[in-house]
Amino acid sequence: MNKFSYLALGDSYTIGEGVAADKNFPNQLVSILAEDYDHAFEKPEIIAVTGWTTDELKAGIAAADPQGTYDLVTLLIGVNNQYRGREVNEYKAEFEALLDQAVAFAGGNYKHVIVVSIPDWGHTPYAQEKGFDEQQVAAEIALYNEAKQAVTLAKGVRFLDITGMTRALAMDVSYLVADQLHYSEKLYSEWAACLAPLVDKIFKH
Repeated sequence: MNKFSYLALGDSYTIGEGVAADKNFPNQLVSILAEDYDHAFEKPEIIAVTGWTTDELKAGIAAADPQGTYDLVTLLIGVNNQYRGREVNEYKAEFEALLDQAVAFAGGNYKHVIVVSIPDWGHTPYAQEKGFDEQQVAAEIALYNEAKQAVTLAKGVRFLDITGMTRALAMDVSYLVADQLHYSEKLYSEWAACLAPLVDKIFKH
């Protein structure tokens, strides 16, 4: 039986900083799709590194030079642009170029691409310990996500908002790894559970 291919583009939240490789959200998504939706996927191809900004992801994609097209592409990038204090308009332009590239990886089919919103790290114990203003971080993340969603929806691409979830669960240590900043497999499983029905819709049409 032929299996679907999946390319996941991003940063620490895609590679799964601090969790086992099979417990990041792309791998958990593939498992859920197989078990609950009867969609067989190959192991995800992941181009993501902790700390990457939009321009670094662009360079990482160029270095990886993935060949061919994919049945599914996810894109989650932007938190490090915000963390480094970069301009939202700069982010918006660079994100749009990445989204165009993601659609190209999906063979030009925008319906096979899903964009995931930027999590809000400002509510984590790490942020509090380091003295970050959680309201300021939340406001900046919101501006980034507004720009990200506007670009995404303008291109007809699906957008999954997981930001509220990260705010609600930020102080629950079971949803965090040892650094008290990055998320545990428990939260990634919830992201995967939200993504799975969206992917199911793609492959039912």
